[in-house]
Parts: sequence; C-alpha cells; structure tokens
Amino acid sequence: MTVHMVGSASTPLAGDDVELDVRVGPGADLVLTGVAAAVALPGLERPSSLTMRFEIGEDASLQYLPEPTVINARAHHRTALSAELHPTARLRAREVLVAGRAGEPTGRYRGTVRVEEAPAGPPERHCRAPGLHESADRTVLLVQTQELGDLPLGRSAAHLGRRVLGTELLICGDDPGSGVAGDWWSLTPLARRGSLATAVGPDAVVAQRGLAEGVAAHPGWTNAVLATAPVLR
Repeated sequence: MTVHMVGSASTPLAGDDVELDVRVGPGADLVLTGVAAAVALPGLERPSSLTMRFEIGEDASLQYLPEPTVINARAHHRTALSAELHPTARLRAREVLVAGRAGEPTGRYRGTVRVEEAPAGPPERHCRAPGLHESADRTVLLVQTQELGDLPLGRSAAHLGRRVLGTELLICGDDPGSGVAGDWWSLTPLARRGSLATAVGPDAVVAQRGLAEGVAAHPGWTNAVLATAPVLR
C-alpha cells in the first residue's frame, strides 16, 4: 500500500506542531511518501515541529520517502523520528534537507532519529520520544542528530559548501561488509544492523541521485528489489 502525505503550502509555519503515529501490522508493506517539497517558514512564535513515531511488526516493511524539506531563512524547525522494529521487520527512511532557498541563507533546524529493535513477541502499545526511556530489552540501531544554521561552522573551512544534505537509512537484509563511497555519497554499515547512506549536493536532484547510488550499493535492498521484480521473458 502507498499513502501520500499532503500538506498546505504554508506548513510548517513557526508554532505549528504536527505528530504522526504509524503502525504497520505483521506481514504488511507500506510506502509513506509526499507529493511536494515542504518549506519551513518563519513566524513570530516558537519553533515549528514534526514528530513521527513508527511501529513495524513481524515480517512487515515501511518505506518513509518524503519530498525534500527547505529550511527557509529565519525559520526554526525541529523534527523527531522514532521507530521500533520487530527483528524481522524492514525499514527504509529518507531525509533530504535544503539549506535555504536559492540565494538566501538557511534557517535553523534540528532533527533527531532514533531506531530500536524490539524483542520478538507482541509489541508494547506505547510510543516514546527519541532519546528517552532507554530499555534493556531493546537494541538501539541508530541515534542521529543533524543541525543546520550554525553560522561559525558555515563560515569555516570545514564546511563543504553544498547546500543539500540527504540521508537514507536501510534496515533490510544483508549489509555491506565495509563502507562504500562514490562522488559525494557514502554507504556505511551500522554497528548492529542496518546501513546509512549519506549524500550532499548543490541541489536536491544531485543529492538524491547520490542517495540512489548509495541505496543501489546495499546488497540487502538490491536483493529484495530483484526478488519482487517481474520476470521478463
């Protein structure tokens, strides 16, 4: 099943709070995607926020593939994504951040992703914020925080000068034995399970092309796609 997320042209606006809870039942496959880029806009109130909580059951899969998010000048936007997976579940989660519209500086952004593998058995029916309530019976697969809008870093020699950052998490079958890299992209296996593709580019098209190359280098994802492809005769 594919579900398209549709928002208005004026969201996220400073002060907006959006929360999304998604449960994918055993054996189900869900693609959650967008229809247009989101533009984080400034306002006079507190920051805008987007909180997503995913629960993925036994032999289920979720592909979270939103369109890019543009962090407008003077905007202040925060995101939090937490996912809890059954040991046999699969997850693909993408994020593409554009640091400001053409010719303008970026606003402020902070996003945290936390992914955990739950023990086999019935999932607990509650959601937890990323980074909180550490549990001994869960395996933490990834905790990552990304920030935009750091002016000293943007002016330093360490800054790459590319205004689009893309990441794609793949938890699906076999991971590469070691890191793989190409022009402005990389694919890094995580310590326990899963891999993280990262790409930077001068625009969203180039960055997403780099992510696509990183995903294609992931053996588990490639095998899964080939297994479901129609046989040509």
